[in-house]
Amino acid sequence: MSLDAVLAEIDNSLDDALERLKGLLRIQSISTDPAFKADCDAAADWLVADLKTIGFDAEKRATTGHPMVVAHDPNAPEGTPHVLFYGHYDVQPVDPLELWEVPPFEPTIESRPEGDVIRARGSSDDKGQLMTFIEACRAYKKIHGHMPVKITFFMEGEEESGSPSLVPFMEANKDELTCDIALICDTGMVSPGVPSIASQLRGMLKDEFTLTGPALDLHSGHYGGPALNPLREISKLITTFHDDTGRVAVEGFYEGVEDVPSQQLAAWKNCGFDEKEYLEFAGMTKAHGEEGYSALEQQWARPTLEINGLWGGYNGAGTKTVIPADAHCKITCRLVGDMDPDKLRVAIRKHVEDRLPQDAKITWNQDLEGSKASVMDIDRPEFVAAKSALSDEWDREAVFTGMGGSIPIAGFFKSIWGMESLLMGFANDDDRIHSPNEKYNVQSFHKGIRSWARMLDKLAQN
Repeated sequence: MSLDAVLAEIDNSLDDALERLKGLLRIQSISTDPAFKADCDAAADWLVADLKTIGFDAEKRATTGHPMVVAHDPNAPEGTPHVLFYGHYDVQPVDPLELWEVPPFEPTIESRPEGDVIRARGSSDDKGQLMTFIEACRAYKKIHGHMPVKITFFMEGEEESGSPSLVPFMEANKDELTCDIALICDTGMVSPGVPSIASQLRGMLKDEFTLTGPALDLHSGHYGGPALNPLREISKLITTFHDDTGRVAVEGFYEGVEDVPSQQLAAWKNCGFDEKEYLEFAGMTKAHGEEGYSALEQQWARPTLEINGLWGGYNGAGTKTVIPADAHCKITCRLVGDMDPDKLRVAIRKHVEDRLPQDAKITWNQDLEGSKASVMDIDRPEFVAAKSALSDEWDREAVFTGMGGSIPIAGFFKSIWGMESLLMGFANDDDRIHSPNEKYNVQSFHKGIRSWARMLDKLAQN
């Protein structure tokens, strides 16, 4: 039988596939909140049961946190590529609940002028995405009786809460799970209808500090003037992180950063990205990053240092005439090229500590991680197959893109298992992931399934 029969099966069974997705979306698998531990277990059980229905040997593997789901194909064809599919079944919290137009765990199909969407927490990140691959396997297995290549599944339940169990699990199961390449469906399209393959990911560095001044909260009438005010001093400090052009002013920050080759820049300019639309969606009229770089370059190819949280003192109703004893700051950096997160952490802390006034001291959070940027080898045959499959399905040439976000698992596949990763996903920028009213376009779900079926078929031909 041909690929056409598989694609026809996908088309004919779309309603059933959507019902299965709704079943997974109803499970409140919020990994960061211990109150939902049983729900995370239930989501893992759901995936194990579903994979077994299509002939995979699937099981839930315990960790110190939420369980992993691992599955192998007992009837895998010999002499074919061996791919590992990665996804995550956990989701972000739903707060603020009052902003949801529908209950977040009661998936709803909505008709919109641009097409139907399925609205629920996790519909785009990442349950809807991971189910595109599972449904492609289901259709291929139904038509052919077997998969075209050897497939291993590896899905986690802590991606949205820092993946604390991931690295130990990967190190302990390296021999069992290492494959030719990892396939990751946790990304999006650069523009609606433009199929995209991520060829580079920014890395991540997180840090947090407390600036302490007085030995206790002080009355601003008794000490206002003579006292060191931590909120004032921390505000001064964070203004030194950038110069007037938006460039990060920490010494050594740009070590390992390289300019984007002109050929790649030219390709990005023609990839379908609409800067005006991108900015308007966030309520902005201009890009506010480094001067001299487009919004796309600022998002994909330039490093950042962002203030994510700043607090201290009294935050209740009314006023309180207090000079607080301390103030707090959370920062993250997005990394590109060969930037070293460990060296950068040292440089940022030195920058802060060198600027401390007399009578102030800094305490750093010692439990925050960092990961390097990832650059993929797009000359590999799997990337050629992916570009061809996506181009065929979406009726326009697929593009290789950068990504502003960080997906640490791609780096771990490389550093722990020595595996390259291929990231292709079907989310749109307006899917509102991590926000109220998350949605996933039904077209993304449908054509995503068809895209993976085409991809698996082309891999079998390599």
